[in-house]
Amino acid sequence: MEYGISILGIVPLRAEAKDQSEIISQVLFGQHFKIIETQPKWIKIELASDKYVGWICAKQYVEITHEDYDNLSLNDFPLAEDVFSSLINIEANEYVPISMGAVLPFYHEGMVKIRNKKYKYNGTVSNKTNYNIIYYAKQFLNAPYLWGGKSILGIDCSGFTQLVCQMCGINLPRDAYQQALEGELIENIDDIIEGDLIFFINENLKIHHVGIAMDNKSIIHASGQVRIDELSKNGIIHSESKSLTHKLHSIKRVTYH
Repeated sequence: MEYGISILGIVPLRAEAKDQSEIISQVLFGQHFKIIETQPKWIKIELASDKYVGWICAKQYVEITHEDYDNLSLNDFPLAEDVFSSLINIEANEYVPISMGAVLPFYHEGMVKIRNKKYKYNGTVSNKTNYNIIYYAKQFLNAPYLWGGKSILGIDCSGFTQLVCQMCGINLPRDAYQQALEGELIENIDDIIEGDLIFFINENLKIHHVGIAMDNKSIIHASGQVRIDELSKNGIIHSESKSLTHKLHSIKRVTYH
C-alpha cells in the first residue's frame, strides 16, 4: 500500500475521479492518508484522521513511506490556530497559505518538517488542550456555507463542528449522522451546556444538520453562512424571520482529551 500527505493549503476531496464530481470534503495541509486506488490523474485516499474516503488530484500531494505514515499517526501534532496564516518553504522560498486546522507535523520552535521539506510557520498554534470551543466557532461567523468545505472561505455544517471540535482535541467523524453516534446523550434541552452538539432531522427523519450550542437557548451553525440562531425544544428558530428552520433530533455531549 502507498501513502501520502497534503502539502497544499486546501485540497478538494471528491466523490469520483473527475473534476466535475462533487466535493465531499477538503484535505488540509499536513493531513496524511492511505492510497487505496490509483488512476492516471487521480488517487483514492482514506484520511488517517477520520477514515474519510474520496478522490484527490494526483498532482496535489507528496508520497510518504509506511514508516512516515505510522510516525505521523502516532504523534498528536499542533494545529494552525489562525483563520488564515502561512508557511514558508525554506528550500524554495515560497509561501504556502493555510487555514485554521492545518496540521503542523513535527512542529518545533516555529519550524515544520515533512520528510525532507522544512517550513517556517508564521502564525499561532493550538495544542488542542484548551476547551475553548465557542471561541473557535465564532472565528467562522459569516463564513459562507459550502458543501464539503472546511475553511473560512466556505464550510458545511458537519465540517464546521468537526473542525471546531478538533481545535479543542475532540476527534469527530466527518458527517453529521456519524457525529450523532458520538458522546453522551442529553435528554432535556434545559440541561444543554456550551459546546454540546445539536442534531436535526429532515422530512425523511434522516439526520441532515448539526450545530454547536452556545447555551440552551442559542446555537452557532453553518446554514447559508455560519450564524447564531435561537434554539427551542422544537429546533432552530431563525433569528430574523422567527421561523422554525431545522427540527430537533438529539443532543450529544462530547469530551476532549
